[in-house]
Amino acid sequence: MRRSTIPRPHPFPAAAGVGLRHAHMPDFLAATQPVGWLEVHAENYLVAGGPRLAQLERLRRDYPVSFHSVALSLGAADGVDGDHLVRLRRLYDRFEPAMVSDHLAWTGLAGTHVPDLLPLPLTGETLDIVCRNVERVQDVLGRRLLVENPSLYLGFQMDQMDEGEFLAALAARTGCGLLLDLNNLYVSARNRGRDAVQLLSRFPASAVGEIHLAGHAAMEIDGATLLIDDHGSAVPDPVWALYDIALRRFGPRPTLVEWDTALPPLPLLLAQAARADAIREAVSC
Repeated sequence: MRRSTIPRPHPFPAAAGVGLRHAHMPDFLAATQPVGWLEVHAENYLVAGGPRLAQLERLRRDYPVSFHSVALSLGAADGVDGDHLVRLRRLYDRFEPAMVSDHLAWTGLAGTHVPDLLPLPLTGETLDIVCRNVERVQDVLGRRLLVENPSLYLGFQMDQMDEGEFLAALAARTGCGLLLDLNNLYVSARNRGRDAVQLLSRFPASAVGEIHLAGHAAMEIDGATLLIDDHGSAVPDPVWALYDIALRRFGPRPTLVEWDTALPPLPLLLAQAARADAIREAVSC
């Protein structure tokens, strides 16, 4: 299988960024905020015009941006949606994001979209499918794609490799990058009885282009604790600890603090990004 020849983008600041959410838009439009960059959910801006795009164009002048999509369905055996790819390409050409990303998951079948990131069996057959889809995405978008590890709540008996090994093989075969979500890694490890630090060691440093940090919730089910990746709280201490380890292993990387539900006031979110910057600076000393 051929390796993509899509060029890598110019270096993105290793500073911490935050996700741009509608509730915080007035704060960003009113004044420049102390944050390194903004992540934008691509599917929220697949429109031809109007105030939403005008606001984003205004902010694009003041901040570097990345675009994160949730509907490419990279694990779909019937391939990615060509129309969706064309719309994403049009959006990316307009805003020239430094990074674009999506998830190691499938989100629909036969034209039916499921609003969730569904897990994949980690087998050689699945790897072939995902490689084929990633290559097509990169060819159409004309950009290197970062592929994110999602949160896992179960494993497949047919799994032939762990997630880090799968993603390392994907990066080697397609030239894509990896978006390492440390909250997802921690949630997956706890839910499946694995060691998060050991799983982290499987990710190839050369392929990791971005890091995500977020909070999660705990749910008690039949006497057992299940962690839910809800992005609804501050980054917890175990995820901060993984971040310190990851920076020592991979070096500085652009880092996003995600907070999507139960949104806090913007100063609290920016304080989380500032903490990520402080950890990066301490590790770099």
